[in-house]
Amino acid sequence: MSPTSFRLFPEQASTLASSVDNLYFFLVAVTAFFSLLIFGLIFVFAIRHRRRSAADRPAAVHGGLALEVVWTVIPLGLVMVMFAWGASVYLEGARPPGDALQVYVVGKQWMWKLQHMEGQREINELHVPVGRAVRLTMTSEDVIHSFYVPAFRMKYDVLPGRYTTAWFKPTKTGKYHLFCAEYCGTKHSGMTGWVHVMEPADYASWLGGGSAEGSLASNGEKLFQELACSNCHRLNEQGRCPNLTNVFGSSVTLADGSTVKADEAYLRESILYPQAKVVAGFQPIMPTFQGLVTEEGLLQLIEYVKSLKQPGPGAPTAAQPAQPAGARPASANKEPRRR
Repeated sequence: MSPTSFRLFPEQASTLASSVDNLYFFLVAVTAFFSLLIFGLIFVFAIRHRRRSAADRPAAVHGGLALEVVWTVIPLGLVMVMFAWGASVYLEGARPPGDALQVYVVGKQWMWKLQHMEGQREINELHVPVGRAVRLTMTSEDVIHSFYVPAFRMKYDVLPGRYTTAWFKPTKTGKYHLFCAEYCGTKHSGMTGWVHVMEPADYASWLGGGSAEGSLASNGEKLFQELACSNCHRLNEQGRCPNLTNVFGSSVTLADGSTVKADEAYLRESILYPQAKVVAGFQPIMPTFQGLVTEEGLLQLIEYVKSLKQPGPGAPTAAQPAQPAGARPASANKEPRRR
């Protein structure tokens, strides 16, 4: 877009953009129609039924079932159409495809930090291939931010202590603005960036030409060893804490008898607050790593745990507790070693 050109709406550059715009235009059209209708009738009635003498006043009419049914049914039908249409657009944007490219996003005053699975890191820039769905797993180091790309019609809050998932599928190559749409401090207006949508070949060349030092999972493995997590979470045998193989996505049985799914949020909580959800059959001996691991480090550890997959009948199941929570086998008599 040239500097002198003017666009009333941002360019449509994702598969979701047209759906959002069509719903928005429908809402605007309905609003404009009824606004003109109501104010037009007010004007007509004000002229037609202006003040007259008592002799000229028509008799008052009480009731009007047909009219009341009409002005009840029509608005009801319209708002139900809006609800169904809006729900379908929301669900379309809330369920990323299974083959989506994974990117982690960390918001921080006042920048966007992004990590690719291959290990590439970016600040205030995101490179993605055109025609490929991209799944964003986002969190914040400090306050609430909002990841907003107008050309993709996507805006999601990024919250401290939680993971927010968003996705988009770019349809055009180009360079698109990235903003923080939630006031996050004195330099909020400067928390901007760019999304670079590239041809697949160009993206592959960019991805292979960076200075990444190993993949996200391999960096997580290094951190796992540095923090001495392997002393308790053994992969080849049962240690004082649960085996982590095949844990991600499984159902975890806790000490109180409840179950929870081992997703990103659960893994994060188990690292920072290991006493919150203790696995059944283990004791709460794991120390907290809060303040010792950054948000980027947490993402690396989570990716490492996700990579621990061992197909076959010998893999841990929900019945055999193999999940990350501070724990020790109830039958163990050895004094635990602190990490």
